[in-house]
Amino acid sequence: MACQSCSTSDGGAPKGCKNNGTCGTDSCNKLTVFDWLANMSLPNGETAFDCVEVRFKNGRKEFFRNTEKLTLSIGDIVATEASPGHDVGIVTLTGELVKIQMKKKGVNHSSSDIPKIYRKASQKDIDIWSSARDKEAAMQVKARELAILHKLEMKISDVEYQGDGSKVIFYYTASDRVDFRLLIKDYSRVFNTRIEMKQVGLRQEASRLGGIGSCGRELCCSTWLTDFRSVNTSAARYQQLSLNPQKLAGQCGKLKCCLNYELDTYLDALKGFPDFETKLKTEKGDAICQKQDIFKGLMWFAYTENFANWHVLNIEQVKEIIAENKQNKKVSSLEDFAIETVAEPEKDFNNAMGQESLTRFDQPKKSKNKNRNKNKNKVLFEAQERQRTDGAKPNGAKLNQNQNQNKKGHDQGQKHNQNRASGERSEAKPADKKPIIIKKNENKE
Repeated sequence: MACQSCSTSDGGAPKGCKNNGTCGTDSCNKLTVFDWLANMSLPNGETAFDCVEVRFKNGRKEFFRNTEKLTLSIGDIVATEASPGHDVGIVTLTGELVKIQMKKKGVNHSSSDIPKIYRKASQKDIDIWSSARDKEAAMQVKARELAILHKLEMKISDVEYQGDGSKVIFYYTASDRVDFRLLIKDYSRVFNTRIEMKQVGLRQEASRLGGIGSCGRELCCSTWLTDFRSVNTSAARYQQLSLNPQKLAGQCGKLKCCLNYELDTYLDALKGFPDFETKLKTEKGDAICQKQDIFKGLMWFAYTENFANWHVLNIEQVKEIIAENKQNKKVSSLEDFAIETVAEPEKDFNNAMGQESLTRFDQPKKSKNKNRNKNKNKVLFEAQERQRTDGAKPNGAKLNQNQNQNKKGHDQGQKHNQNRASGERSEAKPADKKPIIIKKNENKE
């Protein structure tokens, strides 16, 4: 059964999840388990297992006993026992797989302390449950404001209403112990409900809130990972990763859980390698390992007197040199055992799809003045071609004469500018050249 935001609208079209996969009622199949025994029938005389698994907000799961022998299936909304009142959750697992899950989490299925299921949730229960969940966002903002007013070093990460609205659970994270007795009094006075405070770790906070990891996928702890194993920096050393806390830490601030995923494979591969601290004794001097490639079986060694020059050796060659050193024998040099590394040719990628260049918009725009000059020259050239084809000599002569006059005027203007520039530098002028102004005045007289 989907939540309110995922249900269909009045026209029949789906609304879509407004919380990006983690809705307020948490009915978007978060941390679901596939029941691979659902199609199998029980043998004759066997009764079905009377415990079921129920999920609440943000993946919180608990086990309940079906004392009323209700016919329950995955996805049913049920009212469960709580203290005080009752809570509302969704059935996520039934049958024999529940016994396996209880054994995995260390819960005794024959214990009498397991709470029970009251009934299937009625429409009234669902309405109260949904209305209580709608208040959680505003309540979380107000709770953080009150915690800041009390100057407590704690962070309210999540708020969860009980199904009947009689109790509110505040999840918080803190580095040290926090005295929140006065804070609880303010909470009970403002919210007028029973208050329960639960401290969670940073990993549990990230799993409840969710997010996107550096790999581009949703966080493992909020989608499928349920048990949080300890992660050490030695896991990064074995995988030859740089010990950069910004790259190795996740959104919770702790080391990433994915560092443990391939650790066993690396440890198995390192069993055939010599110790990284092994020194090779040669006549040229001692050599120390600088780097190793686990998958290719290669090791890089360098002399203690020349760390800049590395030599590549196979594991078998390294073991051979170590065996010689154990017999108090020194090999001549590492160059006799080194592998010649061939530079890989550069890959030339061709544009097979015919796509345009991504830098096509980075080219500078052409100025409009150049385009205008080109258009003028084009019109002038077309006019000349028409005059030639039509055989109109007078018009063509006039056109050529106008061009020559424009050209002479342009040349004279350039010469005049040059004379003005050179006149400031040199005082003497040639005697045979007179200014143009004097000639014009003589002609007028």
